[in-house]
Amino acid sequence: MTINIRPLNTNDYSDILVGWWRDWGFEAPPKDFLPEDGTSGLIVYVDDVPVCAGFIYMTNSKIAWIDWIISNKNFREKPTRVEAIKHLIDTLTSMAKNLKYTYAYALIKNERLVNIYQEVGYTKGVAYTEEMIKLL
Repeated sequence: MTINIRPLNTNDYSDILVGWWRDWGFEAPPKDFLPEDGTSGLIVYVDDVPVCAGFIYMTNSKIAWIDWIISNKNFREKPTRVEAIKHLIDTLTSMAKNLKYTYAYALIKNERLVNIYQEVGYTKGVAYTEEMIKLL
């Protein structure tokens, strides 16, 4: 088993990620809602199988937003799946640190994913209430 990670490309959104969001019962965020039109992030493969992906928003403050973690619902090898997600979050976090950000931020509802973030050193902030978005 080999875990590989690479930057997202312009085709990953439509060829892989939209299907993953659909498989989990979610509507995919619009491509232009994601950083760099869906390419500012990473995708993790185990051998030749794509397992998970996530994004990094680079802000004009000292905060990098590391979020929109999504996974391949059909990849069921649990210890390997969790390790791939941890590797993804760790690598995105390292990118933020290397870019001289002071804080890494994530907005998460899924309790299992919250636990994974905590396992890699994130701390829970204030209780999450509601996500507010307005289309301009």
